[in-house]
Amino acid sequence: MKQVARIAAAALALAPGIASAQALVCTAPGVAPRPVDDLASASQPQRVLPIGGYTLAITWSPQFCRTGGFTPAARFQCGSGNRFGFTLHGLWPDGVGKDWPQYCTSTALLPPATIKGMMCATPSAQLLQHEWAKHGTCMGITPVQYFGKSSALYAKLRYPDMNALSRGPLTVGQFTAAFAAANPGVPATSIRVTAARGWLDELWLCLDTKLNYERCKPNTGGLAANASLKIWRGKRR
Repeated sequence: MKQVARIAAAALALAPGIASAQALVCTAPGVAPRPVDDLASASQPQRVLPIGGYTLAITWSPQFCRTGGFTPAARFQCGSGNRFGFTLHGLWPDGVGKDWPQYCTSTALLPPATIKGMMCATPSAQLLQHEWAKHGTCMGITPVQYFGKSSALYAKLRYPDMNALSRGPLTVGQFTAAFAAANPGVPATSIRVTAARGWLDELWLCLDTKLNYERCKPNTGGLAANASLKIWRGKRR
């Protein structure tokens, strides 16, 4: 217990400011952007399989905008005066084995009101359509219920002081400990970290079939705890 307390104390020392700032600044568009259909294909086939758990994926927006924010589709997120920290990528049903269910049924375009209501969490109409078509259709619920579940999980998350952590040096293990310290119900063992050339990209949080956080299963991706991690913060403000 003393060792656990020391780890938590060290994590909080690394990240003294705990915040719930998903959207630092966001104004929803007056008219919702219109996506295009997202359907199963030869490279992304339909798979109707049992669900063995879930992954909640959140994206570090400053890194996304640094590397991919120059397209017209990314203008709302990266070039319109809005500013984001972690954004909601999606809620993914995982399989019982190595494969996961996806594109379980063809679906119509999302209603504009659904898209508009989610744009300050997931700032891309096309990504919203993709997440519903690929993942949500496998959960046996409506789009409103799907986005309600994912956004409720996302809204409860709290974040360590990303400015302090970005000043490094930092390991993946130190980051997951800081994130877990900010979220007492999210153990470090339920957090997988992905990076692009060492720069924080996404967090994948492992949940059981009842949407409770659980230890991630072996061989499910993510960086090793001793890997170095850098955090892009953009221009200092």
